[in-house]
Amino acid sequence: MNKTYIIRHEKPEDYRAVEDLIRESFWNVYRPGCSEHYVMHVLRDDPAFIKELDFVMEQDGRLIGQNMFMRTIINADDGRMIPVLTMGPICITPELKRKGYGKAILDYSLEKAAALGYGAVLFEGNILFYGKSGFDYSSRFGIRYHDLPEGADASFFLCKELIPGYLDGITGVYQTPAGYYVDDADVEAFDKDFPPKEKLKLPGQIFG
Repeated sequence: MNKTYIIRHEKPEDYRAVEDLIRESFWNVYRPGCSEHYVMHVLRDDPAFIKELDFVMEQDGRLIGQNMFMRTIINADDGRMIPVLTMGPICITPELKRKGYGKAILDYSLEKAAALGYGAVLFEGNILFYGKSGFDYSSRFGIRYHDLPEGADASFFLCKELIPGYLDGITGVYQTPAGYYVDDADVEAFDKDFPPKEKLKLPGQIFG
């Protein structure tokens, strides 16, 4: 990994380049095409969006990565609402994936979230990558994913305490912020402003 990069806050003048970066990174990965670039576009105006935790990675004047966080809650079984974070989209430009850049921006942004006093981060991801930065299965913390049937595979649902012991004695259901749910028609309309790309149905995609 070429370590001559900087990580800084996203600026308004970065928005389009970041959306293009996200589109390139996620295209045909989880579904034919992608929606993550539109999700990012929408979330910036969401009250749960945390501007202080909205980061880009830049190298030689080019944006090569990004990560951001949203506030959300756990509906605890004892009736409390426990404030937590969720994260993403997070990405690295395709040609630099698996070279250490993703872990660098992830660890940096987690450190900044911890420094601001946030207690835990929960989100959907691959334990083989995120486990290297201290994430574990959320089930080991007693936290369940909303709308997931009992006994269903929840290995995609991960958690990291930023304050050790923050989730001690807490069981409950995590709630994905509403802003992540976007309409396919809105995605299609937004995507028309980007250069055409072919949508492909590929092995390993989660959504059809």
